[in-house]
Amino acid sequence: MNTFHNEAEAGQIGSTVLMPGDPLRAKYIAEHYLTDVFCYNRVRGMNGYTGYYNGKKVSVQGSGMGVPSMGIYSYELFNHYQANTIIRIGTAGAVHRDVEVGQVIFAMGCCTNSNYTVQYHLPGSFAPIADYELLEQAVQAARAQHIPYKVGNVFCSDVFYEDSPGEKGLWEKMGVLVQEMETLSLYCNAARAGKRALSLLTVGSSMHHGGALTNEERETRLDAMIRCALSLVS
Repeated sequence: MNTFHNEAEAGQIGSTVLMPGDPLRAKYIAEHYLTDVFCYNRVRGMNGYTGYYNGKKVSVQGSGMGVPSMGIYSYELFNHYQANTIIRIGTAGAVHRDVEVGQVIFAMGCCTNSNYTVQYHLPGSFAPIADYELLEQAVQAARAQHIPYKVGNVFCSDVFYEDSPGEKGLWEKMGVLVQEMETLSLYCNAARAGKRALSLLTVGSSMHHGGALTNEERETRLDAMIRCALSLVS
């Protein structure tokens, strides 16, 4: 059952997995929200934990940064460890002026500059989307918990420091809300495996507004999004 990137044994990973990019955020969630926790993976420092939330088994696994890293870990979870649902809990930068720092974004769809979908040899362009049932449940949870949120399209980029400054801002004219770096491969892997996926993204900075989450806040102060994601565990 072990893979090159995950040393978990059969049955150690839950059917629902929360995936922050930062493995330290996975550790934080495991220590602050789960009971009866154990660490099933330490390979490459990409820690993974399984425990219980309100009596329901759930795992938390770091994905690392970027489309390829999320592609590796989510593929193995879906196809080698029989995970049925993966919920990304990450951060993003606002490219739309109507998005505020601290809001939670639910990624209904995903634009990209990545060539990840080329591997499927499709006669056209694939449009990655969230699982609708998960999206609907997340919106209901956000409303119930009074979490400020927006639902819409996100831009998943292979580039953080673009060569042409301001290039990411061009996506605003198409209504795209934020830029991040992992949703594309998660949604593609879920579609290919016939599984479920949703990206929840806390806005950490904005092209249009001052202020940003500190590195410490990005690691440990994303509790509204975390609680919303945990409410989806079935």
